[in-house]
Amino acid sequence: MGATDPLGADPGAGPAPSGTGGLLDELGVAAVVLDGEGRIRLWSPQAEELFGYTPQEALGEYAAPLLVFEEHLEQVLNLFARVMAGGGIWAGAFPVRHKDGSSRLVEFRNMRLEDQEGAGYALGLATDQATLRRVERDLALSTRLVSQSPIGLAVLDTDLRYISVNPAEERMNGVPAAEHVGRHAHEIMPQVDASFESAMRKVLDTGVSVIDQYTVGRTQADPDHDHAWSVSFYRLEAPSGKVLGVATLSVDVTDRHRAAEEQRRTAIALQRGLLPRPTPRRPGLDIAVRYRPAQATVEIGGDWYDVIPLSDDKTALVIGDVMGSGVAAAATMGQLRTATRTLADLDLPPEEILHHLDRITDGLGEAIATCVYGVYDPHTAQCDISVAGHLPPLLHHRDGTRELLDLPTGAPLGGCGVDFHTTRLDIHPGEQLILYTDGLVETRDQPIDVRLAALLDALDDPTRPPEETCDRLLHTMRHPSGHDDVALLVARTGMPNSQP
Repeated sequence: MGATDPLGADPGAGPAPSGTGGLLDELGVAAVVLDGEGRIRLWSPQAEELFGYTPQEALGEYAAPLLVFEEHLEQVLNLFARVMAGGGIWAGAFPVRHKDGSSRLVEFRNMRLEDQEGAGYALGLATDQATLRRVERDLALSTRLVSQSPIGLAVLDTDLRYISVNPAEERMNGVPAAEHVGRHAHEIMPQVDASFESAMRKVLDTGVSVIDQYTVGRTQADPDHDHAWSVSFYRLEAPSGKVLGVATLSVDVTDRHRAAEEQRRTAIALQRGLLPRPTPRRPGLDIAVRYRPAQATVEIGGDWYDVIPLSDDKTALVIGDVMGSGVAAAATMGQLRTATRTLADLDLPPEEILHHLDRITDGLGEAIATCVYGVYDPHTAQCDISVAGHLPPLLHHRDGTRELLDLPTGAPLGGCGVDFHTTRLDIHPGEQLILYTDGLVETRDQPIDVRLAALLDALDDPTRPPEETCDRLLHTMRHPSGHDDVALLVARTGMPNSQP
């Protein structure tokens, strides 16, 4: 790893229990103390596990005859004498005799001890060599993977301060590894969204990992441009269950993010260019419209609205939604909008307009779209309306009552071949007809009927102008980070031949 520090260590703190399940437990290190004559004076539980002898069987016995095969006896006695004479520490692997008579290769560390009277003892620390080599290999592999991984890796303690980062993380953040240690993420990358640390805190508290969280921000190495990462968070726990901190895995997706942003800007520009601007003034109607693109990186969709002048002061009110996202959806939307305008000039009933649009959509390949097409006549104060698989329009009456219009829903456009139906509505002066796409009401955590009820509740004032109604519905219903685009059309009826 790059920068390292004992996980959660506080140099000013006193001794603290670490619990079971640590490295020493994994190695099963045995401790044996011999007196100057080579008799066993202290025998740990790990020694019993490693060599097979109980304390009652080992204490007071000479260690060499008990644990060493005869052919190695002289060599071991010489090593013991050298350590006891102050010859330093002896370390190495040596075959020992287990109680069951088998031979075990054991890694030893032997050193001299002295008590207050100056009497000499020998401390032997031992572990099974196969276990030691496995741990060494695992550690070496882990270190190599961490240091050479193209994925950014970081470890933070329970206070969410950096313990270590690997070279890839160091490069991504543009901060030397050593400068990470002891600092929080917002200190290293102050322009990264606060959700980064809140996600780590939640993982630390719950133990539930977060996978592939999309994070956008700027680094000290490149403070003038946005970068993007796909980050996963995992809680680190010792085998004993003790919480040690949080690990992060970061993949730099900046190139993909910038390409998606460019695609999104292109789609938005295309979509906005295809929508009518400004909204035409129509007899007997006061109309307000809104279009809001998705806030997610690439989820720009194919929502559209239209207000089409017809003969005899009539007006076609249209709202639609092409399934899918990106430039393809926006382009399909443009084709359908153009086709709708062309068909509208034929002054056909709404169900026939949708029938022709269904066939046109089928000819566009895999395209599927929903649509509401209505024709309002200011002379009769009536609206003929037909629906192709779209969410129901709303009608806000002058007395404050609101209703979701109970209309035949039909099927989405795209070659289903079903019949569409037209319903004639009486719309009295001052009432508001509201058409919208699903981005206004659909969320990932609430049923659609709950959201539609909330939409009705948001219509609190029947005298509010359509412009203000649009703003209120967007403010009340749409989450700032909405993952779908929204088209909204509000038409308030007036007296025949009146101008808004």
